[in-house]
Amino acid sequence: MRTFLVLLAIFLFAPTASAQPNDSTQDPVAAVQSLVVELFDAMRAGDSTRVRNVFHPDARLHSSMNRDGVPIVGGGDSADGFVTAVGTPHDEVWDEQIGEVHVRVDEGLATAWMDYRFFLGEQFSHCGVNSIQLVLTEDGWKMLNVVDTRRSDCE
Repeated sequence: MRTFLVLLAIFLFAPTASAQPNDSTQDPVAAVQSLVVELFDAMRAGDSTRVRNVFHPDARLHSSMNRDGVPIVGGGDSADGFVTAVGTPHDEVWDEQIGEVHVRVDEGLATAWMDYRFFLGEQFSHCGVNSIQLVLTEDGWKMLNVVDTRRSDCE
């Protein structure tokens, strides 16, 4: 009986695990914002494993831009190429600096929207907006679609 009471006391009063950044028990807006920040931190670090972890296996990436006054949509590729590119050594840090992340959530669907400026090392490359659609999975929030705009004038 004494052993049972000791085990019960340990179970009842043991500290509980705190929520992880992508834990489904965390506030969904905060979890989505955290995952977005993780993507760009991992990108700056050139860490393809961390980048892969933010994406759903079926994730797609697109770009919407204007070329010579004509709107075009590029990409539509899986996240695999992007993950590989991030993890391939390159001379300059890929530094995508994002603005405030605006998040909308309904059940297991979320959208994150933010302005960004992209730098290759210290050199400005382009800017635009990222629109990211996320879904809640057994492993937490994952990015399903990423669409960005790209332009050189950022004012």
